[in-house]
Amino acid sequence: MARTGVVKEAELPSEARPSLLQRATAFGSLGPWAALILAAFFFTFRSDRFLTGDNLSLIVQQVMVVGTLGIGQTLIILTRGIDLSNGAVMAFGSIVMTKLAVDSGINPIAAIAIGILACAAFGFVNGTLVTAGRLPAFIVTLGTLNIAFALTHLYSQEQTIATLPTAMTFLGNTFKLGGTDITYGSVLALALFLVTAFVLSQTAWGRHVYAVGNNPEAARLSGVRTAQLLVTVYTIAGVIFGIAALLLVARTGVGDPKAGQTENLDSITAVVIGGTSLFGGRGGVMGTLVGALIVGVFRNGLQLIGVSSIYQILITGVLVILAVAVDQFSRRNQG
Repeated sequence: MARTGVVKEAELPSEARPSLLQRATAFGSLGPWAALILAAFFFTFRSDRFLTGDNLSLIVQQVMVVGTLGIGQTLIILTRGIDLSNGAVMAFGSIVMTKLAVDSGINPIAAIAIGILACAAFGFVNGTLVTAGRLPAFIVTLGTLNIAFALTHLYSQEQTIATLPTAMTFLGNTFKLGGTDITYGSVLALALFLVTAFVLSQTAWGRHVYAVGNNPEAARLSGVRTAQLLVTVYTIAGVIFGIAALLLVARTGVGDPKAGQTENLDSITAVVIGGTSLFGGRGGVMGTLVGALIVGVFRNGLQLIGVSSIYQILITGVLVILAVAVDQFSRRNQG
């Protein structure tokens, strides 16, 4: 009688059994979580201040802006793109909303909306140039990075905008949770991660994003309007960068024209360490959250144990290279 059911691995021909590399890359998505847990254990034993509610809350506050930028960056990278302009766009949005509210006397809520729309406009321009102009995303966003940077300094006249209305700093306020201060901005950032993760995994639009990242031509032939999708992705990312601008303003209490100068690279770092492939089509925003937390934990933990900040940069660089190497090995193995 013929046997039915699942064939056991031992019964497979040797060439059909998973290789050691296949076994390793199959668990690649667990790597960021393992790194986060190991780092937390290490710093817990090295410093009695690390695993406290106030310190953990501080870590979340420190990474929520970069993490939010990472959400938009993840959407773009999933489609085989990249956005070098997001930090400068965020800074521009923060200056627009604060200057309109303080210097022009516009209603703070309207000023916030205009600032977010300004960031969305940059996203729309990026997406349009990438699709209609058939230009590389790297070059397009490098150009808009410089444009946003210049506009920020021209519009602000190199002045930091202070004395902000309370509506703009509300997200920096805290509430008690188990005796720990939690900012409303941290809650908003976490909500954005959860909503985006749901959209990517449970909607047709999200499936189309992955399809375009995996094979743009195959996605087009299957009926996906790839150009329209890409413009939408970049525009939505711009909106998210605008929300990051509001979180930045709420955290710092000012509109700073010098903000956002390294956040573009920090957001890419969070995305890559979180397991999203730079070649598109694989990954997700929850991995980006873990990646941002890994960087935050290392920076906070090294500071607590008195290690020079230069080692933060060193360790982050090593983690990025390891993450990209694992992704490369995984793709070669699947090919």
